[in-house]
Amino acid sequence: MNLVVCLKRVPDTETRIRIDASGSVIDPSGVKYVISPYDEFALELALRSKEATGAGEVALLSLGDSATQETLRKGLAMGADRAVLLTGESGMDGLATAKALAAELEGADAPLVLFGVKAIDDDQQQVGPMFAALTGRACVTGVSSFLVEEGKVVCEREVEGGSETVEATLPAAITITKGEHEPRLASLKGIMAAKKKPLEEKPAQAVASRVRVLSLREPSARPQGRIVGEGADAVPELVRLLREEAKAL
Repeated sequence: MNLVVCLKRVPDTETRIRIDASGSVIDPSGVKYVISPYDEFALELALRSKEATGAGEVALLSLGDSATQETLRKGLAMGADRAVLLTGESGMDGLATAKALAAELEGADAPLVLFGVKAIDDDQQQVGPMFAALTGRACVTGVSSFLVEEGKVVCEREVEGGSETVEATLPAAITITKGEHEPRLASLKGIMAAKKKPLEEKPAQAVASRVRVLSLREPSARPQGRIVGEGADAVPELVRLLREEAKAL
């Protein structure tokens, strides 16, 4: 069965972020970009599913500028078969992104489409469910593992105090969260092979974004810590400060 994994290019969580002069976007200079980690989990599960059956393909799909090719090549190096880059703005409007992806996959042989449960830059958790609604697919979110069976996908979800099993009829869209399977590292052979794998770049369907970022700001500086005493004698004063100043009690 053919699987499609939607990837997003995001700043590395360990890179230093600076806000540019406009105050509404980050300064891209010196920023390292990576595959959004939850999308990596989705790709890993898709590759394992293909390896288990020994058939089908894993295709990558992304919306972004031409620099996103680098991100898609990383996914190809991990083991995906081909990739499509829809060139366009990947902004805060999750519905605009979902519409562009839905337009590209309309009529495609893609019974199962995988998303990360969220992108680590905007943390919205919107695109997967919106894509499912636009395309009339079943949708299961927060999936930690899945198994494709005849005409359906069986998903495992972690819930408070245990786990649950959810079945969805194909075609479906599922969003993947962190599970027990860590994403694989690309081998040297995979990196070399990725250079020859097909990566198609085409304009995304134009969808007007209805959301814009007004401003960004740095987190507030933490106040300097202070020592209120030592040992058990400091407990009453600590409790008082937590209650009266920090309002934590």
